[in-house]
Amino acid sequence: QVQLVESGGGLVQAGGSLRLSCAVSGRTFSSYAMGWFRQAPGKEREFVAAISSSGGSTNYADSVKGRFTISRDNAKNTVYLQMNSLKPEDTAVYYCAATPLRWTIPAATTTLYNYWGPGTQVTVSS
Repeated sequence: QVQLVESGGGLVQAGGSLRLSCAVSGRTFSSYAMGWFRQAPGKEREFVAAISSSGGSTNYADSVKGRFTISRDNAKNTVYLQMNSLKPEDTAVYYCAATPLRWTIPAATTTLYNYWGPGTQVTVSS
C-alpha cells in the first residue's frame, strides 16, 4: 500500500513562489512515476506535471511550463513541485499521485494514477 501526504500549500501574492512536497510511505517509492494535479472550484482535476521513477524524464502542462519544476528525492521518498511566477489562475487544490507505469514520457492522465494524496490548497491573490 502506498500513502501520500502533500504539504507546503498556502496563500501567496501573484508573482510569488511556493514549493509543494509530497511524502510517500512504502519501500517501493522509486518504482513509481509521480504526478502533480490540481482542481479549482467548479472545474475538473487537471494535469500539472509528472516525473519518471528515476527522475530522468519530466512532463508539464503547457500552462505551467517555464514556471513550475517537478523533482524527486528517492532517498527521502519525496516529490516536490517548485512553483514560481504564480498567477491567480493557479489557485486550486494540488494533489500528488503515484503510478506504476514506466512510460518514456510520464503519464498526464488522472485515470492512470493509482494512489492519491488528500491535497493541499494553494491560493494566489492578485
